[in-house]
Amino acid sequence: MPSYRVTASVGLLRPGTAAPDVLPEAVAAARALTTVEAFDVGVVRGRARVTVRFEAADDTVARRIGWAVIERLDELAETTDGHLTRRYGNRWYPAGARRRQD
Repeated sequence: MPSYRVTASVGLLRPGTAAPDVLPEAVAAARALTTVEAFDVGVVRGRARVTVRFEAADDTVARRIGWAVIERLDELAETTDGHLTRRYGNRWYPAGARRRQD
């Protein structure tokens, strides 16, 4: 089954949201729909970035899962730069993009 990941930069937290709860809530949103393979929060260009990697049957299903994660993140904090990518071999490409045949 193909592997996808959704990433988003997280800014100011909404009232009532604790920072340690953001990543587990994003993971729970994906886990409610599919198998989660990995997750992480890192700092990119001085901003927190949440990454959730998951399995999906195809790009359409992956988009639904990705939107569920982004929607949950938006409920918890200000978000920007949401991206959905699909893994081909050891590289990640935008979901829906045809990878170059090597």
